[in-house]
Amino acid sequence: MGEIMKVIITAGGTGGHIYPALSIINKIKEKEPKSEFIYIGTHNRMEKDIVPKYNIEYVPLEIYGLSKKDIKRDIKNIFLIKKAYKKCIKIMKNFKPDIVIGVGGYVTYPVILAAHKLNIKTFIHEQNSIPGKSNKMLAKLVDAIGVSFKDSKKYFKNQDKVYFTGNPCSENAIDAKVISKTEYGIKSYKKLVLIVSGSLGSKTINNKMIDYLKSICDKNYECIYITGKDYYEEFKTNIFPKNVHIYPYIDNMVGLLKNVDVIVSRAGASSLSEILALKLPSVIIPSPYVANNHQYYNALSLKDNNACIMIEEKDLNKDILSNSIDKCLNTEFSNNLKNNMDNLYVKNSSTKIYDIIKEIIK
Repeated sequence: MGEIMKVIITAGGTGGHIYPALSIINKIKEKEPKSEFIYIGTHNRMEKDIVPKYNIEYVPLEIYGLSKKDIKRDIKNIFLIKKAYKKCIKIMKNFKPDIVIGVGGYVTYPVILAAHKLNIKTFIHEQNSIPGKSNKMLAKLVDAIGVSFKDSKKYFKNQDKVYFTGNPCSENAIDAKVISKTEYGIKSYKKLVLIVSGSLGSKTINNKMIDYLKSICDKNYECIYITGKDYYEEFKTNIFPKNVHIYPYIDNMVGLLKNVDVIVSRAGASSLSEILALKLPSVIIPSPYVANNHQYYNALSLKDNNACIMIEEKDLNKDILSNSIDKCLNTEFSNNLKNNMDNLYVKNSSTKIYDIIKEIIK
């Protein structure tokens, strides 16, 4: 296209916000290679390490989420939000962006607020089925809102500016380079079950999984179990059958997903977007330890459409899990799940978001 779009993008706190933001950046770069970007994130969370690796200009803000319990910190944070807002005003006056994009996390609040004050066009994206606090507060100020789940539209008042875009990570999943399961010691003719409980792992899930993993020696599938880096050394001291393969973490896991028959996973928005994109039969165990219990509602969006099996963590045991995995390995049942995923998935999510942004700024 040869145009130059000037973009400020903001997202922070977790990979569930950061990677969709990077997917949007990649799509804009693909369409308009000369575009310029500034990424505004927190000074102390994972985006400060991840984003600069992609050669994107990074500006940190000192800002914290509201705690409800630590009143002193909340009072301090009110001053920090004002300071961050003023810093954003200054950045925007110098950079003169065409669009400011918020992709979740409390850091987005002062950034979008500053853009609104300066009459700069704005777009926010919500990954979870229940919108986060920042997006709820910002919704009335922005020009357009993208949602990952159809169900999320009802939480926003101005329906006419809410678009079902899907999650931009889904396009990354489709484009990811395939990783052979033989690289992880799995025979090519064997079915593969992958169990992962988020990038950091979960001590609760790990403890509940030991009985299941010890019980599957007579199963005709192989199982890769991801412990999370913090729990690997302790977990691998258990003695498991030969068809169980333990790893702390797998880089580019989405490449391996293309060779997985069933995945057991948490219900983070990015994980579910990859599962939907790859039409992967899944057993979903939502984390009960997240804001607004949003993982439960993320998973419910799939379960209510017969697109996954959901097990709540409190109900998880070896028999329920084993039966659920066996169900997903059944050809008729898994085909039914795959067919139902079609209604929940937007094939070209990043492209759709790019098109909405272009429409806003023209």
